[in-house]
Amino acid sequence: MSSAENVIGLYERHAGAWDRKRNHGGKLMERGWLDRFCGLVPPGGAVLDLGCGSGRPLASEMIARGFGVTGVDSSAAMIALCEARHPAHEWHVADMRGLDLGRRFDGILAWDSFFHLRREDQRAMFPVFARHAAAGSALMFTSGPSDGEALGSFEGEELYHSSLAPDEYRALLAAQGYEVEAHLAEDPDCGGHTVWLARQS
Repeated sequence: MSSAENVIGLYERHAGAWDRKRNHGGKLMERGWLDRFCGLVPPGGAVLDLGCGSGRPLASEMIARGFGVTGVDSSAAMIALCEARHPAHEWHVADMRGLDLGRRFDGILAWDSFFHLRREDQRAMFPVFARHAAAGSALMFTSGPSDGEALGSFEGEELYHSSLAPDEYRALLAAQGYEVEAHLAEDPDCGGHTVWLARQS
């Protein structure tokens, strides 16, 4: 099995370890970007969190701000943690690549998840985003800074990442009616994340 095909299984096997490490000791390094994203979502709006992991810190933070969160993750172990933490919200074990919930959302988040997909699968995700987007919906995702593939590691296993070129992301967003609100490569104030924030025009 290739490292790209192993991503789902890796997170399933190590859900507990990921949950412990992901909380950053209570520090929310994503706060600045999350503030910008939430500023584009109406109060009490519906947010779709793609690759929601264990529901913390980002889904938990959005719930604390009064948003209705629907979380999707391929790992059943991760979703079980979400359900235990936030039973009043909606959680689905599903692969984002084939997602069709039959609903539209005021905001869509794919933070530290979308970039685990192969590049061809990333290209195919933009119609999925649009299919779930209400008019004026915000979209925020993380990518790499340039076209290519990279291997990290987690709990001793290879962890696959890939990225398209920035110009291709812009073209894919525009083709689905999105306008880029903000983009920063390797943000030093956010752990070196490359972030895209867009909005349906």
